[in-house]
Amino acid sequence: MLKFSFDFSRLIAIDEDAQSKTMAIPVINLEELNGEKRSQTMSLVHEACAKWGFFWVENHGINEGLMQKIKSLVKKHYEENMKDSFYESDIAKALETHNKVFDFDWESSIFIRHKPDTTTEAIANLKPELCKAMEDYIDQVINLAEKLAETMSENLGLDKGYLKKTFSDPYIGTKVAIYPQCPKPEQFIGLRAHTDAGGIILLLQDDYVSGLEFWRDGEWVPITPSKYNRIFVNLGDQLEVVSNGIYKSILHRVLPNKDGSRLSIATFYNPGANAIISPAPKLLYPGQYRFQDYLNYYADTKFSDKGSRFKTIKEMQV
Repeated sequence: MLKFSFDFSRLIAIDEDAQSKTMAIPVINLEELNGEKRSQTMSLVHEACAKWGFFWVENHGINEGLMQKIKSLVKKHYEENMKDSFYESDIAKALETHNKVFDFDWESSIFIRHKPDTTTEAIANLKPELCKAMEDYIDQVINLAEKLAETMSENLGLDKGYLKKTFSDPYIGTKVAIYPQCPKPEQFIGLRAHTDAGGIILLLQDDYVSGLEFWRDGEWVPITPSKYNRIFVNLGDQLEVVSNGIYKSILHRVLPNKDGSRLSIATFYNPGANAIISPAPKLLYPGQYRFQDYLNYYADTKFSDKGSRFKTIKEMQV
C-alpha cells in the first residue's frame, strides 16, 4: 500500500511494506516525467539518487507480462540445470560444519553479456525461449536505463545526453542469480557486502522471498520482494565519480533464506571498457586560484548567490 509522507517539505511516495526502523524507500512513478508533474518527479529522482542511492520505479515502460515470463523461465532453468550441482558443491557441503563461512557466497548464478556483443549462445543449456525473452527484456531495460541517465544528467545541471555520451559505448550485462534455500542461513552470506562498480543497476527480483539489504544511516535496510511490477534501481561507483559525489553508490548484501530460494535478475548499464571516467567539469569546485583574486570578486558579490560566485571564479580560470 502506498501512502504519502513529508520529507524536506516535499511529498514523496513511499512503500509502506518496505519500512524498516522508520525508513521508507522512495517509489517514483516515471510516467509522471511526461506530464504536469515532471518537475516534481525530476526532483524526486534527484533526491533519491543523492540521499539514498537506491529506489523503486513504477510505470517504467517494461512490459509486465515479459517481466513475469523472464522470472518463470529463469526459475525453470535453475531447477533443470543449476540446482543439483549447487547442492553438490563444496559451498553447500560446508553446511555439514558448524562454522560460519565468510569467504564464499551462497548463490548460484550465470552472467550474460548483451553489449557490445552477446554471450547468450555460449552459456550451456539456455533454451531458445529464454534467450529470446531475455533479448526482448534487455531492449526495454536499456530504454529505461537511458531514460534514467537523461534524467540524472539534467538533474545534475549537465546536458541531457551527458551520461550516455560518457558511458559510450556502454557495457551491458545481466547477472541471473538464485540464492538457494539455505537450511542454516546463520552460517552464510548470500552475497558479501559490496558496492557495484558500474553505472545504473536495474533489478528484477523475487516476488516472495526476501534477502537483499542496503546500508543506510548505520544499519541494514531490508528491500522487500517486488510488488506491483516495480523495478529496483541502485547506483554504481562510476555515477558517484561522474557526479563528483553528489550521487552515491551504496553498500549492499544478500542474506540467505531458510524458507525459500530468492530470484535476482540484475542488469548493469555500465561505461564501456574504454570509457574515460572523471567528475563532470561543471560539477567541480573552482581550484588553483589566488585567494586575493577571490577576495576582489567577493567584495562586489558578498550578498549574491555563492554558487554563482564559484561558477564565475571557475570561468575566470579558463
